[in-house]
Amino acid sequence: MPADKKKRRSVLVQVETPNLIPERDLGSIPVLQAEHLGIDFGGLTAVDDFNIAMGRTEISGLIGPNGAGKTTIFNLLTNVYKPTRGTVLVDGYDTAGKSVAEVNRMGIARTFQNIRLFSKMTVEQNVLVGFGNSMRTHLLADMLRLPSHWRQEAEYRERALELLDIFGMRRYADTMAGNLPYGAQRRLEILRALATSPKVLLLDEPAAGMNPAETEELMENIQKIRDEFQIAILLIEHDMSLVMGVCEVVGVLDYGKIIAKGTPEQIQNDPRVIEAYLGKQEVK
Repeated sequence: MPADKKKRRSVLVQVETPNLIPERDLGSIPVLQAEHLGIDFGGLTAVDDFNIAMGRTEISGLIGPNGAGKTTIFNLLTNVYKPTRGTVLVDGYDTAGKSVAEVNRMGIARTFQNIRLFSKMTVEQNVLVGFGNSMRTHLLADMLRLPSHWRQEAEYRERALELLDIFGMRRYADTMAGNLPYGAQRRLEILRALATSPKVLLLDEPAAGMNPAETEELMENIQKIRDEFQIAILLIEHDMSLVMGVCEVVGVLDYGKIIAKGTPEQIQNDPRVIEAYLGKQEVK
């Protein structure tokens, strides 16, 4: 990455072992907290004693080999799985007993490792689906197609196009989502998640299937999304150049447990991480 594009590292403050929060986010409660989170499947412990506290504009990464429990943690944070133990708080509010849709309305949105778009709907329509929680439904106005119905439709269509502009995808607005190139489908899924107005965005393998140029662009766009929307972003990713280039805090998962947490520089130099996950490859 050119010198003028290198990301300036944030100042991190240890607030509660083993959590780190960017200095700029001090003074506000963490937007996302997980305390002693765990889940068992039968007699197998998949995740154990997972803890996180994210600042309101923090970008963090979670790395580890396949099967380490990363996606399971995303499923716990969004209540797809009900934890066996532990607590998840969004803006200080407990998610226990909430449905997946209710957790989304509380402020958590996510993408998936396997893309889940509506392939037979247009790009614009996929984004409009994300606005569903915020759209005001008035049965009479909608049935009779009153002026208020058309005003709301026009408003949300314009908002959808503005979101598409983030990734330069307005020109694909009328294209069927299933006809998009793979990388563009990945980007569309991120935009649909943003349409729900999240406080925390969970990205599951966002760079999967992307070439180096697309990954570089994604890195810049993740920072742009954080800055423009002032939200926290937690990503799972195997592409170490993306993780080390965009994340302020990185956690390393091993058999459902965090074995290391720190800045990208600390993680790259941690002997346990080098041995178990990064191997001999040099991450720049």
